Amino acid sequence: MSKKVTPAPDEIVPAPLAKALSERYLAYALSTIMDRALPDVRDGLKPVHRRLMHAMRLLKLDPSQGFKKSARVVGEVIGRFHPHGDQAIYDALVRLAQDFAVRYPLIDGQGNFGNVDGDNAAAMRYTESRLTEVAQALLEGIDEDTVDFRPTYDGEDEEPVVLPAAFPNLLANGSTGIAVGMATSIPPHNAGELCDAALHLIKTPNATTKGLMKYVKGPDFPTGGTIIETPETMQEAYSNGRGGFRVRAKWHREEGARGTYVVVVTEVPYQVQKSKLIEKLAELISAKKVPLLADVRDESAEDIRLVLEPKTGKVDETVMMESLFRVTDLENRISLNMNVLDMGKVPRVMSLPEVLRAYLDHQLEVLVRRSQYRLAKIEHRLEVLEGYLVVYLNLDEVIRIVREEDHPKQALMKTFKLSEIQAEAILNMRLRSLRKLEEMELKIEHKDLTKQAKGLRALLKSKDKQWQRIGEQIKDIKARFGQKTELGKRRTNFSEAPDIDMEIDEVLIEKEPVTVVCSEKGWIRALKGHVELDSELKYREGDRERFVFHAQTTDKLIAFGTNGRFYMIGCDKLPGGRGHGDPIRSFVGLGNDADLVELMIHDPDRTLLVASTTGHGFVVLEEEVVASTKSGKLVLNVRTPAEAQVCVPVEGDHVAVIGENRKLLIFPLEQLPQMTRGKGITLQKYKDGDLVDVKVFALADGLSVPDKSGRMHTFDKLRDWMGTRANAGRLPPKGFPRTGRLN
Repeated sequence: MSKKVTPAPDEIVPAPLAKALSERYLAYALSTIMDRALPDVRDGLKPVHRRLMHAMRLLKLDPSQGFKKSARVVGEVIGRFHPHGDQAIYDALVRLAQDFAVRYPLIDGQGNFGNVDGDNAAAMRYTESRLTEVAQALLEGIDEDTVDFRPTYDGEDEEPVVLPAAFPNLLANGSTGIAVGMATSIPPHNAGELCDAALHLIKTPNATTKGLMKYVKGPDFPTGGTIIETPETMQEAYSNGRGGFRVRAKWHREEGARGTYVVVVTEVPYQVQKSKLIEKLAELISAKKVPLLADVRDESAEDIRLVLEPKTGKVDETVMMESLFRVTDLENRISLNMNVLDMGKVPRVMSLPEVLRAYLDHQLEVLVRRSQYRLAKIEHRLEVLEGYLVVYLNLDEVIRIVREEDHPKQALMKTFKLSEIQAEAILNMRLRSLRKLEEMELKIEHKDLTKQAKGLRALLKSKDKQWQRIGEQIKDIKARFGQKTELGKRRTNFSEAPDIDMEIDEVLIEKEPVTVVCSEKGWIRALKGHVELDSELKYREGDRERFVFHAQTTDKLIAFGTNGRFYMIGCDKLPGGRGHGDPIRSFVGLGNDADLVELMIHDPDRTLLVASTTGHGFVVLEEEVVASTKSGKLVLNVRTPAEAQVCVPVEGDHVAVIGENRKLLIFPLEQLPQMTRGKGITLQKYKDGDLVDVKVFALADGLSVPDKSGRMHTFDKLRDWMGTRANAGRLPPKGFPRTGRLN
């Protein structure tokens, strides 16, 4: 087997471009995933944050100590641990100090560290920083061999692979990041609730997501707000490790003079910049896209206070806010994607129980390593103390050996059967330690350390005692940062979205009268105001009037095509009256092989009768034909060459049907079934020709039909034309218009 030869640094090695690119891209992708984007499940930190914490610890920037310039911290991190740009490191430091960005800040900042308006922090030479109590909890025990260390980038120093992390930082502060082909998004949670869930998981190792959610209610954002997701939705998200949460601004109504009021927003959703939110609201007011809102004012000082003024005191505040939630960042969606590095090596998406279990397993490992470290230190001290006690029992002989022997260490070891460590400690003793009081103190210390060593050995042998100790540590974390503390109080509450009867989409449209005009060839437009319906309108050459009716900009239109599909168009979306309009096919997916049968204002409480040229039809509720997409909704099944022919409102108790053979049939409406989709049943039988028209009318009022000039003719003696559905019918009565139309 030939050995692989390493090329010289200046040697050019030929290689296929595809292979070289793939190798380098793979290395870049792994570097991004492992060292930049994804946090470690154990301490919830990325390398840059971990290095910041470690560097500040070495600089002795404890909460009890004074502040130091942030530039000093950044320089220490760059020089020893993280060879990247100073601005990138300072940005990471700033975010850890912002109480509106991080639920439990890890850095205590002094100076301008930015604000919720989106203003940037001052330069690093102007700000000062130090660690917080939370950061200290993450670093606690790092000097006691609790975690592994690795060489830094230049090999001159060492850095921790992970922090001991007694504080459940991953879920408490959350994390976001984008890597190559994967991302992570973990919202912050309440530390007290996480501690309760961890304690429950210790008692019940097989606890489910549902069981843990009795303690972890949901995210707890630093900026507060209200989560409006259902418990079932959140449970599914925590079970899968993927999902999202809708968060709304917190608001209340304040009464004004003479029946007026304003809505005051006191908390905005997480990661929403207040200044951009106000700017967006002002733009919407200027563009008349929020007709219920008259003005917005920012009266914020230290606390957020946005004042929203409605147009009139009669506007319902809940409806106004629901309309604003639809079009602004007053409602924001925070995604959940718990993609983390498992044991610092493998990226994977974890569920809530898996994340908490990983945190507890890490705490167990830290406890065992810390106990082993302490036991080793105690055993070493006990060994030294036993040597000291030998000195006090044989003080004269020890002094003689030290004074007279050429090799006192070996002589001491041989005479009193001491270890090398004990002999070295005796030789390093100070003379003042030989007083009688010191001997008593050594005996007391020996007794205490022996007791501690016994306890540590018992702890290392018993899993139950280890979990008991971890439980005590978690209770201590809860006492320091839990719900009863000012920092740990829950800020985000939960609610359900109000059930508004009216359509919010209508609220967002300013209500104005329009006249809808659609030509024979399908060109549609909306004239401002209610124009006289018999007024002369202009159309394209060779085109003419077909549908003309009054409407409001808040109305929805339903269109029925010869393909049996219903379509929906908003009146506010129609082109203006200048020109001849736009083709209706630009608004709906009506194919070139289909034509328009009917166009009318949508009424969800109405019932329609639909029929095809073959004489088949049925009754359908109008609320069932609403189409949510441009392609429409198929209601009446037709096969070529048959087409949909009729769509009329059901207003009466009898149905009149007429075919191309000019035969008229009248039968009770109750003989027609109500369906949501299908071919329908036979209305009238034909030997030759097809269906022409159908009308639903009240028999007591008679059958009214128009002639060519539009004049109505009413026929009330209809006994001879009464029959049963699916009959052939008979020729209409004398005087019946020859148009053959019933509508």
